[in-house]
Amino acid sequence: MKILFVCIGNSCRSPMAEAVLKDALAREQLDWTVDSAAIATWNVGRSPEPRCLAVLRENGLDSDHVGRQIREEDFRQFDYIFGMDEGNIRDLRELAPEDCSARIELLGDYRMKELDKIIFDPYFETGIHGFRRCYDQIVICCRNFIQQKRSA
Repeated sequence: MKILFVCIGNSCRSPMAEAVLKDALAREQLDWTVDSAAIATWNVGRSPEPRCLAVLRENGLDSDHVGRQIREEDFRQFDYIFGMDEGNIRDLRELAPEDCSARIELLGDYRMKELDKIIFDPYFETGIHGFRRCYDQIVICCRNFIQQKRSA
């Protein structure tokens, strides 16, 4: 299975989700492909936001991801493309070519009973608390996604 996480800038939420899912897959001994990308070009060629990296390190994870923008071929190469909020989903659906074979979904749909389906964007918050909240949301979604796909 091939999964791509997408957010507006590929500096906080999507690289965090990439690192979380890669770690979970390694523990579950699942050989899936995982990547992340941006809708905008702001962070192409850059490392994830320092606060994102700090929260990953707090949880024993790391990321060597280099920001990139989503490409047309991603819509054909990946099985799932996850947006973090409704704006991401709208943009992804507009960018998707007619022969898109990926399922474009809101990652927060895998929070199950949780009411808030939006993965919080911590970028404009002061401090690190928002990044911790974002991490917690992503962990729940990734865990539930793996569990659903393993039992399918």
